[in-house]
Amino acid sequence: MFSGSWRESSMNIIELEIPDQNIDIEALQVAFGSLYRDDVLIKPSRVVALLAAACMLQLDGLIQQCGETMKETINAKTVCGYYNSAGTYGLDSVKKKCLEWLLNNLMTHQSVELFKELSISLMKQLINSSNLFVMQVEMDVYTALKKWMFLQLVPSWNGSLKQLLTEADAWFAKRRKDFEGDIAFLESEQGSAFLSVFKHLRLQYIISDLASARIIERDYLIPSEWLSSVYKQQWFAMLRAEQDNDIGPQEINKEELEGNSMRCGRKLAKDGDYCWRWTGFNFGFDLLVTYTNRYIIFKRNTLNQPCSGSVSLQPRRNIAFRLRLASFDSSGKIICSRTTGYQILTLEKDQEQVVMNLDSRLLIFPLYICCNFLYTSPEKKTESEALLDNSES
Repeated sequence: MFSGSWRESSMNIIELEIPDQNIDIEALQVAFGSLYRDDVLIKPSRVVALLAAACMLQLDGLIQQCGETMKETINAKTVCGYYNSAGTYGLDSVKKKCLEWLLNNLMTHQSVELFKELSISLMKQLINSSNLFVMQVEMDVYTALKKWMFLQLVPSWNGSLKQLLTEADAWFAKRRKDFEGDIAFLESEQGSAFLSVFKHLRLQYIISDLASARIIERDYLIPSEWLSSVYKQQWFAMLRAEQDNDIGPQEINKEELEGNSMRCGRKLAKDGDYCWRWTGFNFGFDLLVTYTNRYIIFKRNTLNQPCSGSVSLQPRRNIAFRLRLASFDSSGKIICSRTTGYQILTLEKDQEQVVMNLDSRLLIFPLYICCNFLYTSPEKKTESEALLDNSES
């Protein structure tokens, strides 16, 4: 440009048009400076502006360095900005890393600021994923979505995380009175934008618990047609388990497990002995989970220990599952993790099985445990239903 037969070669001052608003003078100075030295010190607060400048000037080495800095400094304050910038400037590896961080931290380390920043399209991806690190049960995913939706609609709210659910419930209760109970909130003009996110809730694992089902009905955020369909589906699943001797999944169907498995989790604050069960009706399979002496054990309880609900006395029952463990540092980055992968486990009455044996060097507390379960086999479609599905697709 300076030495060829271009108009600029005879100009003393050249004005560059910078169409990207992320680029400022400081970012350009650092980007041009990088041509004269191998290493550039990149501050996390400046990395997006510098990445934008590097992309405009097609400086591949600097683009790569920005990407590495972003991956190393993902936290609750930076993750959404980094995710959006990675999409804009084509850094797929950074985008993937941000998504992983969000799947691990959305439920385990909730924050008001993060809920405010999460877009509808990003939240949809997270709620749809079988890799979402759920704490407690699916009802807690619904509760998190309720809080998130409230903050999307009332971004000026500045209270604490402890106050958030009470405030959200009060706000939605007021809207219910305005609609006079005619339509669910998600069917209203204000709520329709969030329909696509709530569609990915696994409602069958919410309505299996009485207290949760009552809250869902009371809130009336979710259209009643969705719930009617799920009640019917669960009723037939229960009849299959009771009268058709469905003993559970026979083989690993990854698509079924990823799309329809029960998601649940638990935080172990310190080393010790723990025994628990996740709430909800699981078709007579009372699963007790024990953590003791660095072992995680599953037990199918039938007669040994008290159970609050009905218990199946079938000689054998199958369960499809995946167990994941993780420990996080203060920024939400995984320090260590383990997974069993997807497996089928057959348990006789009151039988227990070690599902994971942990190396003490990998045990850093608090320890987060997340499980995916399928208790029943997928319903076999009739020939006419299969034909109908094929014609629709």
